[in-house]
Amino acid sequence: MKTRVFIVHGWDGHPEEGWFPWLKRELEYMEFSVFVPQMPEAENPKIKNWIPKITEAVGEADENTYFVGHSMGCQAIARYLETLSVGTKVGGVIFVAGFFKRLTLETNSKEESGVEKEWLETPVDFKKIKSHMKRSVAIFSDNDPWVPLDNQDDYRSKLDSEIIIEHNRGHFSGSNGVKELPIVLDKILELKENKYSKNLQS
Repeated sequence: MKTRVFIVHGWDGHPEEGWFPWLKRELEYMEFSVFVPQMPEAENPKIKNWIPKITEAVGEADENTYFVGHSMGCQAIARYLETLSVGTKVGGVIFVAGFFKRLTLETNSKEESGVEKEWLETPVDFKKIKSHMKRSVAIFSDNDPWVPLDNQDDYRSKLDSEIIIEHNRGHFSGSNGVKELPIVLDKILELKENKYSKNLQS
């Protein structure tokens, strides 16, 4: 069975944004099956719309299923994992510029405040999320204008994610000039290799 990777973009994002096309090409060259779904109403994301979209795209999740999330896509993946049945595990998750704690938005429009409030204040069951992941990695930038570094705390303490801090990468967006993100590719391959190493040892 082919290894599947689902890349979930963030708020106001799209599948052709930034480093997503590069990562998709690199993984497909290595014979992964890669999917980058367009999330519904990306400019006004809602939990009730995004989680079912991931469920529809993935179908049956298993240990050959991996996820990469960017920004709000990280929360969407986490909330999707929360809905999986007991005993279901995915191979791993790479969270890029993810947040649970807080955001620092440039503007404070009513619409933005509503989106921020919904995603930050709707409870998440970290224990349940963690139970569905073999491993996870959370990647942050030390100069992200929207996702402060203290967001790493939840990933470290509640999801037991490996934490990586990149220097001067902004929000890892195409608008920051980030068209390739080798650390993500490296970590996906590491997660997959680790899975096969464990299988060989068992």
